[in-house]
Amino acid sequence: VITMLVNQERLLCGHPSLAPYLKYLSAAFQLGQIGNCWPKSEYCRSLLNSLCQDPDANCKHGLYFRDGKRKVDYILVYHYKKSSVSKTLTRRIHHNDSSARSIKQDHQLPGKGGHLDVGESELHMDYHEDDKRFRREEYEGNLMEAGLELERDEDTKIHGVGFVKIHAPWNVLCREAEFLKLKMPTKKVYQINQAHGLLKKINSVIQKITEPIQPKVAEHKPETVKRLSYPFSREKQHLPSKFKIVHRYYFFVFQGITSLLANGVYSAAYPLHDLLCEEWASYGVFYKYQPIDLVRKYFGEKIGLYFAWLGVYTQMLIPASIVGVIVFLYGCATVDENIPSMEMCDERNNITMCPLCDNTCSYWKMSSSCATARASHLFDNPATVFFSVFMALWAATFMEHWKRKQMRLNYRWDLTGFEEEEAHPRAEYEAKVLEKSLRKEYIHKKKRRHLPEETGNKWRQRVKTVMAGVKLTDKEKLTWKDRFPAYFTNFVGIIFMIGLTFAIVFGVIIYRISTAAALALSSTPSGRSSVRVTVTATAVIINLVVIIILDEVYGCIARWLTQIEVPKTDKSFEERLIFKAFLLKFVNAYTPIFYVAFFKGRFVGRPGDYVYIFHSFRMEECAPGGCLMELCIQLSIIMLGKQLIQNNLFEIGIPKMKKLIRYIKLKRRRSLDHEEHMKKKQRYEVDYNLEPFAGLTPEYMEMIIQFGFVTLFVASFPLAPLFALLNNIIEIRLDAKKFVTELRRPVAVRAKDIGIWYNILRGVGKLAVIINAFVISFTSDFIPRLVYLYMYSENGTMHGFVNHTLSSFNVSDFQGGTAPNDPMELGYVVQICRYKDYREPPWSENKYEISKDFWAVLAARLAFVIVFQNLVMFMSDFVDWIIPDIPKDISQQIHKEKVLMVEVFMKEEQGKLQMLETWKDKDMKKGENCNNHSPKLSRSQSGSMSSCHSYHIDV
Repeated sequence: VITMLVNQERLLCGHPSLAPYLKYLSAAFQLGQIGNCWPKSEYCRSLLNSLCQDPDANCKHGLYFRDGKRKVDYILVYHYKKSSVSKTLTRRIHHNDSSARSIKQDHQLPGKGGHLDVGESELHMDYHEDDKRFRREEYEGNLMEAGLELERDEDTKIHGVGFVKIHAPWNVLCREAEFLKLKMPTKKVYQINQAHGLLKKINSVIQKITEPIQPKVAEHKPETVKRLSYPFSREKQHLPSKFKIVHRYYFFVFQGITSLLANGVYSAAYPLHDLLCEEWASYGVFYKYQPIDLVRKYFGEKIGLYFAWLGVYTQMLIPASIVGVIVFLYGCATVDENIPSMEMCDERNNITMCPLCDNTCSYWKMSSSCATARASHLFDNPATVFFSVFMALWAATFMEHWKRKQMRLNYRWDLTGFEEEEAHPRAEYEAKVLEKSLRKEYIHKKKRRHLPEETGNKWRQRVKTVMAGVKLTDKEKLTWKDRFPAYFTNFVGIIFMIGLTFAIVFGVIIYRISTAAALALSSTPSGRSSVRVTVTATAVIINLVVIIILDEVYGCIARWLTQIEVPKTDKSFEERLIFKAFLLKFVNAYTPIFYVAFFKGRFVGRPGDYVYIFHSFRMEECAPGGCLMELCIQLSIIMLGKQLIQNNLFEIGIPKMKKLIRYIKLKRRRSLDHEEHMKKKQRYEVDYNLEPFAGLTPEYMEMIIQFGFVTLFVASFPLAPLFALLNNIIEIRLDAKKFVTELRRPVAVRAKDIGIWYNILRGVGKLAVIINAFVISFTSDFIPRLVYLYMYSENGTMHGFVNHTLSSFNVSDFQGGTAPNDPMELGYVVQICRYKDYREPPWSENKYEISKDFWAVLAARLAFVIVFQNLVMFMSDFVDWIIPDIPKDISQQIHKEKVLMVEVFMKEEQGKLQMLETWKDKDMKKGENCNNHSPKLSRSQSGSMSSCHSYHIDV
């Protein structure tokens, strides 16, 4: 086999100088990339593009069959009991279906282990274990009939665990490549369009500047030529130059494996890790670009696109972080020049504020909130509006940039003509449809023959018995009536979960109100002065803990709700799961922030007529400087806490803890079995101890939630992009290390985009424009300041703004039992106190009624929302329109490829015609020569005739 592959590679490549490396290339043929295989002690020590220098036993330990030649492409893991072997004959009698299945029974896999003879087995029969063993034999027999080669190994270091090694031969790879329509590079090479003139110089300068941050791998170097690619065909094997990544798509293995894993027939199924890198999965190279092409070769396009998207997102955060830091520094530089905060801090104004709670709270000085007012200016300044507009355009630019990057990757990875074919139905869907058809058939027969009712275990056993022998047809499918109970359960479940989130937020509000009232009874002035900060900080921490816990709960509930819907395909299942999980986690993460931004301080009432909860708890008020500072605290703590605890500590700590627990269990087993402890661990045993790959949904989800923090409320926290950037720099290497060292190698899946996540990103970007407009308009004091500056200011400055936003209240109008218990706490008698609102004074005819200033400010706020939204939406759509989705050079290259492909096939057909004509002319000449001979038949003449005839046969 190796010699055949070497000869074929030499003929196709046409480079005799590569002969010393061809034996290693042939070993890498089935792998899909040139790589190094390392024992466990060398974990994560090799470059992605290094060659395997010595394919000896150490290099092949667990990566090859026992002949040392056939590569292990896939592993199936199962549990078995050595002390109990069930009898095949007994099982056949119990199932009573030997006619169709007994053929599969005779497949015996080579390798160590296997089952004992019936004569040596014990008389005890474990029905469940025997059923699992039979289903394994049946499935493995089907794999062998499909052309795959299998080898069993039960003589391993892990007690009670058996492994089935799978190898895909060359003919199987060719068949699957043709079925999947994989594009393969041909021998035809063409020049890639290069930049000219000034653009070429700029590119060369950029390349020299970025050279230190480029990964040191050969595949990452810019290419000037590209091979022409064509969908693989066994009839045109002379066209492709290399047959690389076909085996990475194990669709022929995975048909049916999902249900077997769910039923416990197999405990795991995975390809082996055989290649690791220090230029990617290492924290020391955090400043370098990712070798995306090699990540794609190792994990497939779907995971490669995730890391490519994460890299583009992280790069785009750099300009957003720079602008955010500039906005923050602008606030720091102008804090001493801000007139409203200076007026609030000026003790000479002697502004006495109304109590923050009933009875226990007393009057207080506005100057006591000086620190809060100065801190609010850091985030609530004119530059915030500019930053909101900038981030809206940034989000639109990011989406367009990613589409162009995605198109370049599709071109580079030969996915431009790839279209997803109709996926196979999920095993759960087929079981549900089968159960429906059997029930219909049973009801029909019952009406005709009056059969007895079958319920419970009898019906389930009947369905289970028939499932293996019945093939579904397109006529029977699940309708909306069949799914109505699941849809209703989904609707009620999601509404209940959202209601639960609201209830928890409401509980935290009660905590804030009651804690503020309790701390107001403090005997120390410092304790009373820090009530607001203490309540806010503790409430946010409670919110953070609840969000982290509910995130895990909602993830499990979303999966369960999706499973009971029984989607037809895996793609449909994934999209529905993503939508439900995102909806629940979005509400969970942002509900406390929405409360502070849009509801806190809006429904408090006024002194003498406050709004109460449960007739005892008074609604919260915003600080004199507004709720924007509190919104900033809420957003920053939740964002940083989720990133630090959930995204980093959990991703690092939980796998480490699970690995430690598995190590302790294995150590106990080894102490019981000294013989197994002395065995050398195979590669597939090492990988079995890793965590199973759970999909990309958790990885995308945490980044999408972070994207929401960066865009939705960025008007209140300009440093959000900076903290997101710092987190993502670590996140890329953390995910890389997790995929390589903590998780089993996932099966490669082809994909040309990131799927439903792009639509979610686009929706979040559109929603960010609306939310930021309302945050600036209703949460901050930006609009009231503009209204005062242009309508009420006497000298065109902000002097007098604070007094303009405060209304007056006569303390004699307090309701009974709500006045302060100690009205003399400030040292003087208070007759008029102030509160933040636009209301008529007590000496007015319509005292405490909403003033005309309120309506002027409200009109300005609504006008700002309308103008801001339409302006930013127009600018975003303009950016979307002006930047083409497909880069011009890529579209030209795709057109060039089509033209060249037509030329290649035209030349091939012309060559075939010329060859046929040449053979035909030669045949005619030979026939004429034979006819011109003398009619006298001698031995030589007959020999020449026979030679003519034999030449014709050869042709």
